[in-house]
This record gives sequence, structure tokens and C-alpha cells, in this order.
Amino acid sequence: MASTPRGAVTEGARQGGGRTPPWTRNDVLVTAGAAVVDLFGFTLNSQLDLGYIPVAGCLLSALATLPLLVRRRFPLSTLVTVLLLGLALDLTVPMPPHFSLSLGLSLYTVARHRSPRVTAASVLACVVLPMASRVSESEPPVLYLVSTGVAGIVVVVAATVMSHWQRDIETNRRLMADRAVAAERRRIARELHDIVAHHITTMQLMSGGARANLARDPEVAREALITLEGAGRMALREMRQLLDVLRAGDEAEEEPTEPQPGEGDLERIVAASRRAGLPTGLEVRGEPRPLPPSVGLAVFRIVQEALTNTRKHAGGATASVVLCYEPDGVAVTVTDDGTGGEGGAGAAAADGSGYGLVGMRERAVLLGGTLTAGPQDTGGYRVAARLPLTADEGALR
Repeated sequence: MASTPRGAVTEGARQGGGRTPPWTRNDVLVTAGAAVVDLFGFTLNSQLDLGYIPVAGCLLSALATLPLLVRRRFPLSTLVTVLLLGLALDLTVPMPPHFSLSLGLSLYTVARHRSPRVTAASVLACVVLPMASRVSESEPPVLYLVSTGVAGIVVVVAATVMSHWQRDIETNRRLMADRAVAAERRRIARELHDIVAHHITTMQLMSGGARANLARDPEVAREALITLEGAGRMALREMRQLLDVLRAGDEAEEEPTEPQPGEGDLERIVAASRRAGLPTGLEVRGEPRPLPPSVGLAVFRIVQEALTNTRKHAGGATASVVLCYEPDGVAVTVTDDGTGGEGGAGAAAADGSGYGLVGMRERAVLLGGTLTAGPQDTGGYRVAARLPLTADEGALR
């Protein structure tokens, strides 16, 4: 049974939660299963002990399972309600007290969500309260108290083990996500390192050319200095981004030697996607212009990762890539019409937080941009990123 960590559920915490019902499909299935089991046990015991099946007892037995629908939202109230209905059943039908499945599930939920002190008090109530109705003449009270106490302890131990197990799973999930983020940051740092090195090399060549032509051709030297100034500004910006990545605690590894791709390589990646069996279209809107290398690289990587995930998770789909040049930024959108449900252009995990999305978001945030991803109302999946440009970069031609 899925549940939230201890302390996450508060009594009546989300009563105004609104229009959605306070239970899930799993809650309905658990409640129905408990009703079937408790009714079967009640009818069997009634037939053996009484020789007939009381209708009122059947109704009370079924009614005692209904509070299980909201057990995760109101754990303590659910337990109290189940105990009271069980007490009413004991007072109505002359049968020995018993530990029903609905009572066990209610106690299990309290043990998952409440403190050990509340859990201990709940176990005591589950053992003692049914005795207030009647003590069976054919069975010593001590035997009943021991058997019910053992059942309560088993339920609490099971809840405790499950809580630790889920906490371990959540911890491992967070560690895996952190490692994925760290690996992506190292990759981004390597790529930015390569871009910065390119800018510095360009600055060195331009400064040498300006020095050589300063006396012979001042106009050529002036153009070289203008290029040098622009390259210097760009290098400083890229260096700041590189340092931001390195300050996250990851050291850049040896940089790659091949040139880094950019927005001009989108046609190549789209063509490769078609050859891999995914019909893909590319549309460019606005007036194309050169983008800063880090922005062009981010656009390329986002499209590359989104198309890769579409091929993996949205079989039989078609994809579309739209690159839009805006006055103060650039936007890229990757959509597909797949029917893979939660899979698609950016879905590397069912919850939308796959490692592919981690890398795409890291790139967008690093450049001061945004990235959204999720299923479309009309079907398929959509990944949309927008990366801003400074005034100098926006005017770059």
C-alpha cells in the first residue's frame, strides 16, 4: 500500500482540497477487498457459531470497511470509526471478539503516519476496546488479549518495515538523480571549456593581427579590435557560466577536441532522426542569425535529447521541431503525437523527472532560460525551452 512518510498526513489537513475525491483507485480496491474478506469471515463464523447469518451483522461488517477509503488522509479518525463500528457489531451479534482486516488496515495506516506514542495507544485501544462489549464465555479473556495483542504488534512491525523500506528507496532515488545532475554538469562544463578556449584563441589571433596592421592599415586594425572586443565579452560571459558549473562541486574532465555543435546543426540531427525511423520535421521561424555558442549548443542538445527520448518512449510517432528566433531570445519546441502515455519527447521516467529532462533543464537554467515538458491535451508529448539573449547578442548578425 502506497503512503506518504510519517508525519506527512495531518488529520483533516486537506479537507478543502477541492473537487477531486479524497480517495484514489487503490483506496477503493483496498476497501472492496477488505469488505469481501471481512464479510466472508463473518458469514463463516456466524454459520459455525450461530447456525445462521445475521443480516444486521453483515451490514455492520461491510459498513466498518467504508472508512478505509480515507484512511491515508484521516488515519486516526478512520481507526476510531472502525473501532466504534466493530464495537457496534460485537454488541449486535453474539460472537466472540475478533481482529478484522479493516481494523488491521486502519492500525497499519496509523503506524505509517503517526508517532510511536500514538501508535502504541492505538494498539492498546484495538486490544482493550472490543472487550468492553462482551467477554466470550467459551474463551478465556487472557487468550483473546494475547492473540489480539500479537496481531496488533505484527501489524505495527509490518508498517515500520515498510516505512524504512520506502525511505531507503526515496533516498536511493534522490542519490541517482543527484548523480545524473552531477554528470550532466560535468558534461556542460567540458563543452563550455571548449567554447571558452575557442574564444580565447580567437582573441589571441585578433590581437596579433591588430598589432601587425596597426601602422600599415589602421582600418584593418580597427576591425580586428572590434572583433576582439566582442570575443572578449563573449568569453567573459562563457567563463562565468563555466565557473557557475564548477562551483556546484564538480570538476571538469578533459575537454573534447571536436567542434561543438550549434543551431546550424539542427538539420543534421533531424535528418539522423528520420534515418532512425522517426518522421521528423523542422521549422524555423523569425530571422535566422548567429547565436552565442553556448546558446546554440544548448538548443542542439535539447533537441537531440528530446528526439532521442521520442524514439525510445513514443514508438510509431511523428515529431516536429520548431526553432523560433525572437528579438530578445530564442525558443525551441519539440513535440510528438505518440500514444505512449507518459513517454514521449522528454519523458525518460513516468513522473516526468527522467535524467534526460534533468540535463535539458540544467542547460536552460544555466543560461537563464526556462524549460517545460509534459503530455499534451491532444495526445503526445511536448518539450519547450526559451533561452534569453542580451542586447549585444540579440543584435548579433
